[in-house]
Amino acid sequence: MAVAQSESAEKLEFKTELKQLLDLIIHSLYTKKEIFLRELISNAADAIDKLRFESLKEPSLAEEDRDWKIKLIPDQSAGTLTISDNGVGMTRDGIIENLGTIARSGTRAFLQGLKEANAQDRPELIGQFGVGFYSSFMAADRVTVISRAAGADVQAVRWESDGEGSFTIDNTEKSSRGTDVILHLREDAKDFLTPWRLRDIVKRYSDYIEHPVVLDVEKEKDGKKSVEEETLNSRQAIWLRPKSQVKEEEYAAFYRQISREGGDPARTIHIAAEGAMEFRALLFIPEKRGFDWMTGPEKKSSIDLYVRRVLITHDCEEVIPPYLRFIRGVVDSSDLPLNVSRETLQHNPLLARIKSNLVNRTLKTLEEMKDTEYDKYEKFYGEFGAYLKEGAGQDYSNRDRLADLLLLESTKTEPGKFTTLAKYLERMPSDQKEIYYLIGETRAMIAGSPYLEAFKAKGQEVLLLTDPVDEFLVASLHAYKEKPLHAADRGELPKDEASEEKLKTETEQLKPLIERLKPHVPEVGDIRLSARLKESAACLVAADGGVSAHMERLLGRMGRAGDIPDSKRVLELNPDHAVVQAMQKILIAGADDSQLATYARVLYDLAVIAEGSRIQDPAAFTKRINDLLVARASSPC
Repeated sequence: MAVAQSESAEKLEFKTELKQLLDLIIHSLYTKKEIFLRELISNAADAIDKLRFESLKEPSLAEEDRDWKIKLIPDQSAGTLTISDNGVGMTRDGIIENLGTIARSGTRAFLQGLKEANAQDRPELIGQFGVGFYSSFMAADRVTVISRAAGADVQAVRWESDGEGSFTIDNTEKSSRGTDVILHLREDAKDFLTPWRLRDIVKRYSDYIEHPVVLDVEKEKDGKKSVEEETLNSRQAIWLRPKSQVKEEEYAAFYRQISREGGDPARTIHIAAEGAMEFRALLFIPEKRGFDWMTGPEKKSSIDLYVRRVLITHDCEEVIPPYLRFIRGVVDSSDLPLNVSRETLQHNPLLARIKSNLVNRTLKTLEEMKDTEYDKYEKFYGEFGAYLKEGAGQDYSNRDRLADLLLLESTKTEPGKFTTLAKYLERMPSDQKEIYYLIGETRAMIAGSPYLEAFKAKGQEVLLLTDPVDEFLVASLHAYKEKPLHAADRGELPKDEASEEKLKTETEQLKPLIERLKPHVPEVGDIRLSARLKESAACLVAADGGVSAHMERLLGRMGRAGDIPDSKRVLELNPDHAVVQAMQKILIAGADDSQLATYARVLYDLAVIAEGSRIQDPAAFTKRINDLLVARASSPC
């Protein structure tokens, strides 16, 4: 049965620009259909806030109802979802202005550029155009709006459109002020009528909206059913409250809520920046690493970005550097511009300043923890130290601060105990020009390495690095307090005048031996005498800037052996070792060259084992050792 239209009914065409915008929103702009509910709840909250502000000047506007709320009304039989508020409402002219045009600013050229731009480059529209409302058409094939503006004797109006190019507007009846947005949902959007789905979306995007978002739910008690109004959002945006008004247990409860883990945070950072840069932030430094790394690739941020309490970006990478991805929390700013979908932030100087502020406050908090609660910091470092090492290699502007936060083992610390780079410099002899380090899988493996013999003899300290990220750290850090970092297993070591003269003489004496050994060890780039060995007979040394054996092993385990540069290490021999002296005697005696070949191969394989790598032919190595043992047994001294 056809319904006769009243004399006040009008059918109007959308402006051309709005037709284009609707097409863009419905088909390509938003990546998640559920965003429409966030937008409509935000609009309803704005309407309530506007009335609250206006009623300060004219109290009569809000006299009839100050029980502010936003109500969701799903109707399964009608297939509709209504978002209702008791805010300021709209007049007939206002509803035409707000829902029929793009607020006087749209142009065909502008929208064409919007279509062609990448998502991250689309300019700000929210607030200029109010286009969040039109996201309704992603889920609905028809939208009805019934609104009555605040004030006495104001006529309610009804607006309706299918989003195809026109809308109708008519007078109607509404008993109270405010706006009802009624979505006639498409078949593929009927899941938005289920209470669990509505709870999930409100909790995710609008949990901290100041006004209650409510839903009528049926409950049963003692066999009797009743309908009760349930508030879906917590409304507790504690980061907006002054620090003096927030209790420690409230911070801890909020931390557990956003981290979804038990326990308390190691430190809480509550920021209220005002002035030229206004934002609020609540950050937590965890005590332990969470289990989210087990569920997939590690995310690059654990900070949620809000604008006026509305979630804009979950795990926002723009407000925290990747090396602080273990920090959990929220950032809220009303000054950040957003693109039309509220899903991608514009490149904005304010965002960079917020990021810088968060990094500074986080590092300052860690510095305070290290200075005043060292035991607590040491436990924190055991969980997250690798992230700080990553930062020391990445963040040039904060490199010194991050380097000062590092805890490192060394040849002068007990196993499981740490030193710092600053303390290393304090203990360094005045004639030592470099900071020495050695990288390996475990402390036990490298603490007895032949590479350390010369340093131990001189009483020099060597850092013992065993994190996989340490290769990246030393490759990027290069120096600390103008003291270069030098690998104990790479390049030649500095020698005093006496040692250099001695080595020069020995090199001249053993030159024929070295030349005879080279053909038997083609794996190395050179063979030379060493000043770094005191007890061992041989070791393998990479060139300065070359790839270490540890890095080669890491790349091999990652299936990236092909990325290893084609470079050979140097086999260094200890001229004072009995084995080297024995080889010299064999050469002088003119014995069969096969004996020198056996010694050369055994020394090479022993050097490979000493650096922590695997020998290529264990069976051949075993045979050579057996041959040497048999020869020794046949000619006892």
